[in-house]
Amino acid sequence: MRLGELPVPIAGLPEELAGLRIAHLADFHLGVPSPARLAIDRAVDWVVERQPDLVLLTGDLLARPEGAERLRELLERLPPVYAVLGNHDFADSRDPFSKPVGEVDLGRGTLLADEAVTLKLRGRRVQLVGVDPRSYLRWDARPWELAEPDADLRILLSHFPPIVDRLPQGAFDLVVSGHMHDGQICLPHWRGKVRIAHPRAPYNHGLYHRAGGVLHVSAGLGTTFVPFRFFARPEATELILESA
Repeated sequence: MRLGELPVPIAGLPEELAGLRIAHLADFHLGVPSPARLAIDRAVDWVVERQPDLVLLTGDLLARPEGAERLRELLERLPPVYAVLGNHDFADSRDPFSKPVGEVDLGRGTLLADEAVTLKLRGRRVQLVGVDPRSYLRWDARPWELAEPDADLRILLSHFPPIVDRLPQGAFDLVVSGHMHDGQICLPHWRGKVRIAHPRAPYNHGLYHRAGGVLHVSAGLGTTFVPFRFFARPEATELILESA
């Protein structure tokens, strides 16, 4: 498992927000028997110990209704959480183990479904905008229309990384996504690895600098279809913002 910090350069970042720490977690897929439960517990323990300024979750939190109580227990332990859902939260998947969960209760966490919220952090205005996966899949999502021009930092949460290619230039400073599992099942290759899941996807894992914002794609923590990973370690990441 990979737990670590990742510096993220942001152009025009206010001095007060330099060093802002954001924990990014994704793809729990709770509700199905899986070794991922151990990775999720370890990731949450790590975030609790570090106490970042923000915790962002980017979807596929539940695979079946049985995971709902466990999800609330985990979120109760974390600093303030802001989240979006993914396609598995609505059982919009070919995975035979995925079942509809109904309304997702995040407890003290805040769900952003084509919604925005503005926070005051270190004396600056930080706006979070969340994309509902259903509107994304219908091509209806227009998160840039929610972006506040006067915010000192604009962050977009979207389960699906390709949202970054739909954004106007400079719409957001940071975009966080999951979904990809870094391929989940991968074969080592002399130039890296061949990802079995989404082999031709443009954004699989890590940082990408795009016109619409700096994109971070998390490898996530859980699994789908099969209850294991191969050459695609689960991860939790603390993004450390710095001036570009």
